[in-house]
Amino acid sequence: MAEKRNIRLNRVVGTVLVALTLALGACSQPVEPGIYASLASNAAQLDADEARGIINDYRQSRGLAPLALDPLLMTEANSHSRDMAFQDKVGQDVSTRGDFDERLENAGIQRNNTAENVGAGYHTIAQAFSGWRGSPNHDKTLLLEDGRFMGIAASYNALSKYKVFWTLIVTSD
Repeated sequence: MAEKRNIRLNRVVGTVLVALTLALGACSQPVEPGIYASLASNAAQLDADEARGIINDYRQSRGLAPLALDPLLMTEANSHSRDMAFQDKVGQDVSTRGDFDERLENAGIQRNNTAENVGAGYHTIAQAFSGWRGSPNHDKTLLLEDGRFMGIAASYNALSKYKVFWTLIVTSD
């Protein structure tokens, strides 16, 4: 009788140990860096610090000063990304708030040297960055020589073929 109880107890202990091992193993899985996280869902949120990090690493490799996140630029980038997602169109002039210069002026952003990248269809920060870096005109924005501040945003539209719409604004001053 005692032997049967020991066998059952060993089975229960064994089962608990296996369950704990599996649970702890799941906790120790590597975490995917934010630059590879898909933004193609309503729940997804852009990690602006991750985006700034990848852009600043690139700028540093070219001998340029890092960019700081600017609240006004972040707000404008977010507004423009939402405008593009809502209209399912990509461009600097798709907003009902005006073209790039008008949008900046209306947002109270008065900077000397400012550039903007827009894009769509990139589901991750890494993809958007790679696309911009591979385009000479977009690369100029990433490497704006006297750039000091940036704002970046992505907006999602489930019904769009693009899914994710991007805005990056880089400025001096």
